Amino acid sequence: MPEKQLARVLDTGIVAVIRASSGDLLADVAEALLAGGIDVMEITFTVPAAVRVLERVADQMEQRVLLGAGTILDSETARAALLAGAQFIVSPNTNLDVIRLCRRYGKLVMPGAMTPTEVVTAWEAGADIVKVFPSEITGPKYLKALHGPLPQIRLMPTGGVDLNTAAEFLRCGACALGIGGSLVEKKALETSNLGRIESLAKQFVEIVRETRRALAGG
Repeated sequence: MPEKQLARVLDTGIVAVIRASSGDLLADVAEALLAGGIDVMEITFTVPAAVRVLERVADQMEQRVLLGAGTILDSETARAALLAGAQFIVSPNTNLDVIRLCRRYGKLVMPGAMTPTEVVTAWEAGADIVKVFPSEITGPKYLKALHGPLPQIRLMPTGGVDLNTAAEFLRCGACALGIGGSLVEKKALETSNLGRIESLAKQFVEIVRETRRALAGG
């Protein structure tokens, strides 16, 4: 069942989105993220040969991270990702067949949604977390507007989350943050600058920790 995995996502507060034009470096990227304190990450299925890459990273990282598959558009791809070692599924849209598949196999699922109708539809279908996407268009204020009438729904903004906006998204009701290019930077990937990725991971982890502490009144 996904309860432990969900607790891990909520505790970490960050889902690192790993997207690249090649899968050669992704196991090392995963190690850099883990060294920076992020142990929940998704490999998007826009990566060439994504199934093989997922298998390789899952094998290298073993149980040290919670590894998922992203950009999953249908149940067939979702099943292939789970068989390759994915422990959770993330989608840019709400596909009810994908949610049903994850419920069937007891896997965490985070479908994407934007409008209130889509958010509620995803939640009622069994989403563990609803990915509010693309949040670079809507921003933190939109998340706050969703969270107000829907406080029972766990919302994770993805897109537009960077070092300047991360704290505000959390203050506006995000249960976790989906962070892609501002964490796993394209330039850092191109130059194999794993130290940069580790440094960014540490900065985001500190933002989550300090913002949550302030929200709790600590």
